[in-house]
Amino acid sequence: MAHRKNQRTPFWVSLLIFAAISAVMAFGSRGGTGTVAGPAPQSSPGAQPSGAERDATSVYFLDVGQGDSELIRLKTGENILIDAGTPETARELADYLAGLGVSKIDCLIATHPHADHIGGMEQVVDRFSVGKVYMPRIPDSQIPTTATYEKLLTAIDRKGLKITAAKAGAVIFDNGEEKLEILAPNSEKYGGLNSYSIVTMLTSGEKRFLFTGDAESDSEKEMVKKGYDLRCDVLKCGHHGSSTSTGAAFLKAADPGTAVISCGLNNDYGHPHKEVLDRLKKAGVTVYRTDRQKTVLAQCDGKTIRFTTGLKSVAG
Repeated sequence: MAHRKNQRTPFWVSLLIFAAISAVMAFGSRGGTGTVAGPAPQSSPGAQPSGAERDATSVYFLDVGQGDSELIRLKTGENILIDAGTPETARELADYLAGLGVSKIDCLIATHPHADHIGGMEQVVDRFSVGKVYMPRIPDSQIPTTATYEKLLTAIDRKGLKITAAKAGAVIFDNGEEKLEILAPNSEKYGGLNSYSIVTMLTSGEKRFLFTGDAESDSEKEMVKKGYDLRCDVLKCGHHGSSTSTGAAFLKAADPGTAVISCGLNNDYGHPHKEVLDRLKKAGVTVYRTDRQKTVLAQCDGKTIRFTTGLKSVAG
């Protein structure tokens, strides 16, 4: 078979190709409606993580409507799911996780037993292999009797899983480069279920993510008073941006560069509240909202964090 002669590509053609590639990369780096620091992630829901994603800690702030759910994918492959949205999005959440290539939830954290946080957890337990399950210890007099909570407990029992009571100071994961530790709850009794919320800090290299569930001002004040190092780069605001959370002292101690608020579009509670938004703005914090920007993905290589917004919503 005759071989073709190697032909040099004309210089002007090379320039056109380079310009076209640059334009595509610039468009991708916009990351939907959000701000992206560094190269834009090339993944999309429904796809397996790319090689670049496996070199980063990926945090999905999932748009589950007026609820809460975050998926953490560690560099070493473990999956951590914090909360699971509402009963209305239960099947959609499980489908979404499966679409991301998740087959096992190594750590399942139910921050507290309200339906907008554990609504999809029964489906998760039923459909995925699950490692450890963390829940707060709640006094008998305050244990809810809702069908959602009972179904979750039944699913956990059916799978033969054990519930680990969350304790401040406990380390859930630590692989040397990535670490997840519990900062709250710090008391045995609170006035409401929100403040029993499990609060966790994720460290990835030099960067830190603080997840607060629905922890309210009493829990926040305890963490500040106990002298915990609350400094973080990304704060998942408590209680969907309610004025009962993200207090001034707590925000000052956390000193985040970015905050994420999980809430439903035009929700009945008026979340996020103006007081919180004003507080964040005054502190110079960049804010992402799932009601406006759908699922938000943060990817951290240990030194930088890249954000992509406008990813597929679980809530439809």
